[in-house]
Amino acid sequence: MAEDYGLVDPETVDGPGDEWEEIDVSDSEAERIARRRDREFDEFRRRIKDADQFKVEDSVFDEATYGALYKLVQTGALAAFGGPISTGKEANVYTALGGPAAREVLGPDDGEDPEVAVKVYRISASDFRDMREYLAGDPRFEDIGGRKKEVVLAWVRKEFANLRRARDAGVRVPTPVAVERNVLVMEYIGTEAGRARRLAEVRVENPETAYEVVREYMRRLYDAGLVHGDLSEYNLVFHRGQIVVIDLGQAVTVHHPNAREFLVRDCRNVANFFSRQGYEVTGDELLAWIEDNADPEES
Repeated sequence: MAEDYGLVDPETVDGPGDEWEEIDVSDSEAERIARRRDREFDEFRRRIKDADQFKVEDSVFDEATYGALYKLVQTGALAAFGGPISTGKEANVYTALGGPAAREVLGPDDGEDPEVAVKVYRISASDFRDMREYLAGDPRFEDIGGRKKEVVLAWVRKEFANLRRARDAGVRVPTPVAVERNVLVMEYIGTEAGRARRLAEVRVENPETAYEVVREYMRRLYDAGLVHGDLSEYNLVFHRGQIVVIDLGQAVTVHHPNAREFLVRDCRNVANFFSRQGYEVTGDELLAWIEDNADPEES
């Protein structure tokens, strides 16, 4: 594994973001499209449904999900689908080509459609009880009902907002492109050969340097008012000389009642991994450094 772990420079922003931003789970354009089921939409749905990689995805691609994808094509976020990257009990991730809207966000402006990742969250076929640990006490979710649909739609918009805030804070994450209902479009972290490899899957040649990059990213997140909440070698990948933080759906603000508990756990997981790689560090040392060098309340 190369030793170039390349921190990215924080962008100049007015602040870390609105801690109390509203999460809107009202009836979406995607669901209105699904109900309308015009001829063009029906043809789009048929092409997706007949494709080999989607034939067994009935639990993921319900009518409103087709509507969400159709809406994302119409708005230029998507141009064409590829194949699956990963499948899970909560979501499936696919490659795709982004349209003009994705090219505007991701660049470069060379006329080529950028490759993107499309994360499609399941609504009807999954158990989302684990989500409540991260939602309970978050003021953005006070008005979210107990229905699975409302929880999932709020979760997807929260992941989009968390990615945007992390990126603005100078943390290398997949750049978010668009969100529609239960579908999130973001930068694809990988190559033609496949997705980027997790730190758990590679040999870290310089664990001290890699640790310092991860430590700084954790500080930047905390300074921007966020705690990842599930950080480990499985949510850190190596891509083109940089470490990239992924899976921010569960990230909480520092105002969450369990924020410090999650931060302690993140520090323990990260420290344990790098200790196994030969760089001795403890979770308590990492936690103390982050708290000494970040000031989320003042940001």
